[in-house]
Amino acid sequence: MTMWKIGLIGAGYWSSRHLQAWQMIPNVMVTALCDPDLAKLSEKAHLYNIPEESLYLSAEEMVKEAEIDIVDVVTGPESHVALVELAAKAGKHVLCQKPFARTLEEGARMVAFAKQAGVRLMVTENWRWLEPFRCIKEMLNSGVIGAIHTVRYVHTDFYTPRMEPTVKLPQPVFREMPRLLFYEMGAHWFDVWRFLFGMPKRVYAELSQVSPYIAGEDNGIVVLGHEGFHGYMDMSWATRQQLDRPLSDSVAPVHLERLVIDGREGTLKLYTNGDISLINQHGSEERWIKHGTTLDHEESHVRLQTHFIECLNAGVDFDTSGADNMETLRLLFSVYESAEKHVAVYLAQ
Repeated sequence: MTMWKIGLIGAGYWSSRHLQAWQMIPNVMVTALCDPDLAKLSEKAHLYNIPEESLYLSAEEMVKEAEIDIVDVVTGPESHVALVELAAKAGKHVLCQKPFARTLEEGARMVAFAKQAGVRLMVTENWRWLEPFRCIKEMLNSGVIGAIHTVRYVHTDFYTPRMEPTVKLPQPVFREMPRLLFYEMGAHWFDVWRFLFGMPKRVYAELSQVSPYIAGEDNGIVVLGHEGFHGYMDMSWATRQQLDRPLSDSVAPVHLERLVIDGREGTLKLYTNGDISLINQHGSEERWIKHGTTLDHEESHVRLQTHFIECLNAGVDFDTSGADNMETLRLLFSVYESAEKHVAVYLAQ
């Protein structure tokens, strides 16, 4: 069995999820860690027992000198093109954080470069690997609710109105992002939508900025039309509609999600407490499928990164390959186009 050697670039906030997951997967070893910030680099190395000789301040130096097969890119999208091309040119397979690219052109460039270099490229989209969405996908595949006719997906949080300039944030870059909610989180949500329901044919979006402490949007509704059914996303980081968990003194996202899928023969419901139920065709009985599922980010990364390794071993396609993620990006950017022009955007198949 191949022992895969990982070089991880980016020792920031989310890198712990990646590093924890790699330590839990058989036949995988993190043999290099890179970040230009020495303090962050040293902190993560200490936490995950990565020796000093495996630490790099330069991605170029790491790719050139370290004994690695895979580069795990855990940085912002502004760096992705350079890092993906650096790794691919050196013959390394790449796992790249979302959002994959700032434009469709950047995404296409990375996909083409990896293909030309003969390396594999997957995007780190962990939302589809979260426990409730794996369960819902299994229920949909069973056909238990019949043909879908309406989908209602709601994300509720009271986050951005609490981002006063003096408040410490886990990701302070959120204050400056000109496109925020539907870029940072939309990459997740649109990937989940495609995972569960496929690619829509058209979208219409209304977006707004509520908090005075940010540059981008933190609130919006998106209508998605498919062949034979439709749905909407009602997503906000600036709503008090469901404060069913006390707000802590520290300011961080809570991520409460609801999903209702109406079919001809029944309805699937995900509640914000993680319970999943099935309502029968006549609306007379609600049966509990699973109680207390969670947005289990740590475990989702183990599932995602295990999938990455298993696909490398088997030589089969990734669920969220770079090429596949281009469709998610196309959907994401169409939302901004719709909101800017106040028109529905039709997505050519």
